[in-house]
Amino acid sequence: MSTEKMEKEPLFSAKNIKLLTGPVNLNNPITVQVLGICSALAVTAKMKPAFVMFLAVTVVTGFSNLVISLLRNGIPPRIRIIVQLVVVATLVILVDQILKAFVYDVSKQLSVFVGLIITNCIIMGRLEAFAMGNKPWPAFLDGVGNGLGYGLILLVVAFFRELFGSGTIFGFEIIPHSLYQAGYENNGMMILPPMALITVGVIIWVQRYYNRSLIEEK
Repeated sequence: MSTEKMEKEPLFSAKNIKLLTGPVNLNNPITVQVLGICSALAVTAKMKPAFVMFLAVTVVTGFSNLVISLLRNGIPPRIRIIVQLVVVATLVILVDQILKAFVYDVSKQLSVFVGLIITNCIIMGRLEAFAMGNKPWPAFLDGVGNGLGYGLILLVVAFFRELFGSGTIFGFEIIPHSLYQAGYENNGMMILPPMALITVGVIIWVQRYYNRSLIEEK
């Protein structure tokens, strides 16, 4: 009977939807779990590289969770980390080659940070904490959800840094030229790494202010 119920469980049940939405807010990998901070500081000076990084991490996280979940019962405990790294490295290489083929300029901007996805704490953490103990579909949703949560913070940080640091969004001029003629100047500090950290800190403060449960849990 239990097997029958599991087979009838919809793909997007409330439990599965929570796997997608939870990491976006109350269990965000950057602002709550404090993981993946390095890339959040390094690739958010512009929206375009931040968006590409968001897609890359989401794809790798989702599919690595899926593959490890499919293999979980056949992976010897002693070499599970090695197997996980091989799976993640393979996916990262594929993503890196696709980026170089279709968005070479962005790939150059991201530099080594695409390769460093292999050791991203978010990905390795989800493989150990979720994919190794759950079925493929929930594991895939968990990976995608954490990718979305990670990407949301990247895009928010990049939005403010590019807008106030360069006056553009995705390379398109947002602040009118007349404003520059009136004396307005871009804030050069916004494109420096310390401002990324400050922006992430402000986001964490706002999130905790509107979600008091995060403070109470501490």
